[in-house]
Amino acid sequence: MRTLSVVLALFLVTAAADVSAAAGTSTAQPELKTEEQKTLYALGLLLAQNLATFALSPADLEIVKSGLADGIGNKEKKVDLQVYGPKIQELQKTRAIAAAAPERKAGQAFVDKAAAEKGAVKTPSGAVVTTIKPGTGPAPAATDRVKVHYQGTLMDGTVFDSSIQRGEPITFPLNGVIKCWTEGVQQMKVGGKSRLVCPADTAYGDRGAPPKIKPGATLVFEVELLEIVK
Repeated sequence: MRTLSVVLALFLVTAAADVSAAAGTSTAQPELKTEEQKTLYALGLLLAQNLATFALSPADLEIVKSGLADGIGNKEKKVDLQVYGPKIQELQKTRAIAAAAPERKAGQAFVDKAAAEKGAVKTPSGAVVTTIKPGTGPAPAATDRVKVHYQGTLMDGTVFDSSIQRGEPITFPLNGVIKCWTEGVQQMKVGGKSRLVCPADTAYGDRGAPPKIKPGATLVFEVELLEIVK
């Protein structure tokens, strides 16, 4: 329901342009002069991220706008919302799977190559762990809290997240993160550093984490285990 609510909220924001046009006002891009205007623009960007899994084409967007204009203008509805409203999430899932397919195919080849490297270990869920620097301390359990430094990249090396760049390690419960980390970090010892190659099913799946992480994306993390936090 949360996804549906966000989508509908974005539809309402997008509809403002159609309403303005109907009223004969300008639809030119507004200037962002005040903090409130900038915050509202940021709201639009945030909500747009939640539409990424629909993979809307320009033609799709025009159909969406048509529905918005009819709904806000109290015009005759072309479909029964009670029938087609529940199909929105079904469409989202179908589009997400289709969008993820090319990423999954490329990711499988990437994972297979990583698994064939010397010293690579596969976890039960299919993540690949390669030791960069062995640790000398204890290994954590899934129920432990750990402190780590890490850097996350896409398959092409693009950095999407890094505690190293922020200059501040993070602490978290090992059973409260993506499966790749839960399983992979348990393969490490304190003081060690490893490379985790995470197939989509051990990371963010077909939903991804737009805009940086595409649906079906395979991710790579370099993780240094600093401490098991008691």
